Amino acid sequence: MAANDAIALDGFLDEETVPGDLHGSTARFRLTVSPTDERTDEMTLPCTVADPALAHAVIHDLVPGDRLRVSGYLRLPRTPAEPMWLAVTELAVLETAPELSDPAAVATAVIERYGPYVCWFDADTTGVEVFTEGGTWVGTAPEPTDLGALFDAFEHRQAADGE
Repeated sequence: MAANDAIALDGFLDEETVPGDLHGSTARFRLTVSPTDERTDEMTLPCTVADPALAHAVIHDLVPGDRLRVSGYLRLPRTPAEPMWLAVTELAVLETAPELSDPAAVATAVIERYGPYVCWFDADTTGVEVFTEGGTWVGTAPEPTDLGALFDAFEHRQAADGE
């Protein structure tokens, strides 16, 4: 493949990385790519790393939630039984995943993304804390079913402020 055939994608590490072989000289991971705020544009792309030094870094240094920029070559299936994947040749960590200080909170809470909004669902309460992806506080929805009304109210406030 020509050097200009390589593609670059930004995304989030979907889950733990895994070695691609017994010796850890290759690695595999899944990258969640979301080029727009539309959930339908999101995709999860399987990635492989064949370079042993890069594979070591992928296996030992990355954690789920890290924001990455990967470059490589898209491998399309030649038969219906073959998968599609990105053969990664370069990788950069753009942003590390936030460390959660309370390990017990991880087991009882979930972070979900709804377009430009990030929602914190805590299993101990019915309220849902909402922020924009930039970190701006939106508010608390008393129930998960009230999220739409909270989003609408926030967007109306933003439009009234001229932002």
